[in-house]
Amino acid sequence: MTAPVSAASCDRLPGGWRRARVAGHFGELVQGLVDGEVALVTLPCPVLGVTTHWRPGGGGLTLHQPKRILSRGQVRRVLAAAGLAPRGWLRLSAQMPPGAGAGASTAALSALALAAGVAPDQVPRLCLAAEGATDPLMERSPGSLLWAPRRAAPLRRLPAPGPLEMVGGYLGRPVRTDPADRNFAPIDDLVRDWAAGRLDPAAAATESALRNRRLREGPGLAPVLEAMRETGAAGIAAAHTGAAVALLFRPGQGAPDAARAALARAGVTGHVRYALDRGCAATARSWEASPPEPPGYSNTREDRAPAAKDEGGS
Repeated sequence: MTAPVSAASCDRLPGGWRRARVAGHFGELVQGLVDGEVALVTLPCPVLGVTTHWRPGGGGLTLHQPKRILSRGQVRRVLAAAGLAPRGWLRLSAQMPPGAGAGASTAALSALALAAGVAPDQVPRLCLAAEGATDPLMERSPGSLLWAPRRAAPLRRLPAPGPLEMVGGYLGRPVRTDPADRNFAPIDDLVRDWAAGRLDPAAAATESALRNRRLREGPGLAPVLEAMRETGAAGIAAAHTGAAVALLFRPGQGAPDAARAALARAGVTGHVRYALDRGCAATARSWEASPPEPPGYSNTREDRAPAAKDEGGS
């Protein structure tokens, strides 16, 4: 029996620093229009996350992020919501690239909010104000929660999709989320049949990925479907905005050990593998991650403002 892995943590360090980590996700099980509103069920991912180190003080805001995830304006809005002046030192470290569909921006905003002392139940509202759309990374069992990302609001609980094992990587170029984007397929039938137990969540994920890929930019999923058939996976999941793709396996079924090679033949780069238990909580077995950046990703570093001066937003 394996212990669940926490999706979020926060602790104090010597020297006045506070450290927080929030896990990301790996695409969505389903995403589309439900009663005309953009809705999704995220695929939780404990392997990839964002860690923040925050220390208030000094005369300005010093922001260090090897992968540029947040703008200074977003950081200021989070600090203002926490009742803090925009003065201090912030380090952001992400295990996933921005735009890959792995929740980098929401995880970064959430981790910063926790480190700044924001109550966990206030984090989704704050993330929404900072970026206009947000994933339910701080919610309990997000893998069974139908979520409205443009309102940061839960819509309904669905039967838990676990236990599942995921093996995935990146296919295509990174794409940042546009809060105004409504170019998604209707998925009312998928949600209804999942809720009624008539449709396996892995099958719902496959249909949602295919249905939306016909409307949206990105490489075709035919090679990933071939990898699914080759390995006996129960389905596929994909970022509906971004590059993440994964094969979904049920315990004791298929050949997850062969999935990495099959995905590589399909053009998928990187490697992420992990498991979710029956309640869709992440467990500490099958943890592997060696993800390079998706093709076309530029690993940039935002210039740091001197501690004595805040240079303004970016």
